[in-house]
Amino acid sequence: MTDTLTNPQTAIADFMTRSFDGAKIDPDQDIFEAGYGNSMFAMQLVAFVESHFGLEIEADDLDIDNFRSINRVAALVARKQETVAA
Repeated sequence: MTDTLTNPQTAIADFMTRSFDGAKIDPDQDIFEAGYGNSMFAMQLVAFVESHFGLEIEADDLDIDNFRSINRVAALVARKQETVAA
């Protein structure tokens, strides 16, 4: 079993797959460009990241580019986890 706290890509991909009716999202696929994501989903994704990873997403983090793909969200999570650990 993969630890979704140390491998955020898995948790984020699972969340997106559930949210998008089972669609498999490529890790670098722009979910907004592909028509999967919208502003409401972006806020759900922020709430998921905060609750699942125990992080606080601050105003500076709310750049849409941080949420365009699984890998970009995972990179944001990694940066936030490094800040918390420091």
